[in-house]
Amino acid sequence: MPTLKIDGIETEFTPGESLIQVCDRAGVEIPRFCYHDRLKIAGNCRMCLVEVKPGPPKPQASCALPAAENMEVFTNTPMVKKAREGVMEFLLINHPLDCPICDQAGECDLQDQALYYGNGESRYNEHKRAVEDKYMGPIIKPHMTRCIHCTRCVRFADEVAGVPELGAVGRGEHMEIATYGEKAFASELSGNVIDLCPVGALTSKPYAFKGRPWELTKTESIDVMDAVGSNIRIDSRGAAVMRILPRLNEEVNEEWLSDKSRYACDGLKNQRLDRAYIRRNGKLQAVSVQEAIAEAAEQLAARKPEQIAALAGNQACTESMFALKQLCDQLGVKATECRTDGAALPAGDRSGYIMNTGIAGLEQADVVLLVGTNPRIEAPLVNTRIRKAYLRGGAEIFRIGDAADLTYPVSDLGNTPSLLNEIASGKHALSARLKNAKNPVLILGSEALANEQGEAVLATCKVIAESAGLVREGWNGFNVLHSAAARVGGMDVGFTYDTGMLGIVKSLESKKTNLVYLLGIDELDMKLLGDAFVIYQGHHGDAGAHRADIILPGAAYTEKDATYVNTEGRVQRAYRAVMPPGEAREDWALIADLAASLKKPQGWSDIAALRGAMAKAHPVLARRDELQHAPWQKSVSTVNITLKHFDAANANFYQTCAISRASATMAECTKSFVHASPKTKAA
Repeated sequence: MPTLKIDGIETEFTPGESLIQVCDRAGVEIPRFCYHDRLKIAGNCRMCLVEVKPGPPKPQASCALPAAENMEVFTNTPMVKKAREGVMEFLLINHPLDCPICDQAGECDLQDQALYYGNGESRYNEHKRAVEDKYMGPIIKPHMTRCIHCTRCVRFADEVAGVPELGAVGRGEHMEIATYGEKAFASELSGNVIDLCPVGALTSKPYAFKGRPWELTKTESIDVMDAVGSNIRIDSRGAAVMRILPRLNEEVNEEWLSDKSRYACDGLKNQRLDRAYIRRNGKLQAVSVQEAIAEAAEQLAARKPEQIAALAGNQACTESMFALKQLCDQLGVKATECRTDGAALPAGDRSGYIMNTGIAGLEQADVVLLVGTNPRIEAPLVNTRIRKAYLRGGAEIFRIGDAADLTYPVSDLGNTPSLLNEIASGKHALSARLKNAKNPVLILGSEALANEQGEAVLATCKVIAESAGLVREGWNGFNVLHSAAARVGGMDVGFTYDTGMLGIVKSLESKKTNLVYLLGIDELDMKLLGDAFVIYQGHHGDAGAHRADIILPGAAYTEKDATYVNTEGRVQRAYRAVMPPGEAREDWALIADLAASLKKPQGWSDIAALRGAMAKAHPVLARRDELQHAPWQKSVSTVNITLKHFDAANANFYQTCAISRASATMAECTKSFVHASPKTKAA
């Protein structure tokens, strides 16, 4: 490999790298404002100046200068020091003295670099420039007088989010960053520009003036608003979750986070279940948790196993599903189901219900077939990977399903599921295109499986994967994209029923089943339960609690140590940031007490023992934080698909669960981006 010297130390580099990248890898700190390693180079701020020999007798911008053989780079000479002081002086000419009231204070790049690289004084006494604040929607609070025109936000919107709604108007000191037409920044990833902003020009509107970074307790955890399993940091103060920020994980979410994952956290304090309830004379009455558990045990014991069903919700942790499944097995109850939307996911065939390519692996795809899915709504950070495959590798994307803007060009084949039969038989032009591709990918949405022909759709897609070469040595391009954080974990622990959700619904209709245990389920048509007795265990007073006869107060994802398995089958661990409110407890603990009341010993008494039993029963759950490749199980044959069309994904990205429905911020986003007419969206 070629080499160069940085401050006299020889360093290898890869051809095409910029000097700032080589310096970062060598551990040499270079200040910067506009440069970001996930965005295109702009060269705006000039803060990354270094001295280069051989070269012109002036400092060079290291972000825009390619590394070259035998180059000598100096990062701390008097020339470099003077140049950086000059740049910082210019940047601060118009910057207001807002630090005492700025939400960015304490984690501001401008503050830090002014301390280390500035000269501590200014020679300018002119009036500072003032810029009128712009409207950017319910999430971003702009203070554009502070803006230093690094254009990170503009480049993120254009390159990563794929929504080129931010731009610069004017020139020189009249330049301003704004949305075109002063509309709201309509992107499900808009909150990331707040993290990218190196000053306090773009701050969080929901978090404005709520706290300082040094006041917060920081807890690393996992997001459950979708099935991506984004790595997050929960910042809390006392018993309150103040904000949620992304945590770096190159294999999952990189350093981005969707707006729902970031801002729905204010729903954690609203409509909470902090004590137990029993319905008496048609009204819910507050009781102690012990009394509610005793009543639930009495109701369960009074029924035959075939009269009982247990359903797990979209955010149930793997431990609670395993514990409830174990209790149901001891009671002889077979009707346990996590596929409450009716999706025809194959129990026992892990390769048939995970994203086999992996989230990061989607970037290698050159031909992508989307079947009944809208990844922009269902998993925004999966959508960014597909967009990256298009931008960097020129991937071709085809779609069978409802048309929608995915932020990249898509060749629509129509919303006709029967096309899958043509592709599987090789009669469609796409069959040859997939077969000739280097890394072909098929992404099957869980919504496409939640219909009367879900099994036929799954079987045909697996045949396509086999006949078109999507599955081969070193590559598996067959993927199922989930939207529920609990779905893969539930499938892994066998929380399924032979006849699926349809069988349970039929049993409820015939009144053979007359008791239903709801583990955190609110996304279900409660009319399907008929007049069955309902035990609800959850954390919000949503649809499930309204229907319940007994309510057991559980813990939300920020309030418990828990395991979640994301859509690619990656086992990850969430950690408690705050305590559950009132008498609410972790779900597995409530189930353990219920088992004790039923005199059904579980064989474990704490979370560590529970996880040991879970890992022993399901070894796949013992391997954390790694992508586990599942052995491929061949499809028997295709089934003729007569389905007329795939249903569109939920158009309201912002309110999909009990937490987000209780969030004032998500309600405002729904009002601004979903329900508003084009005319009223502007401001």
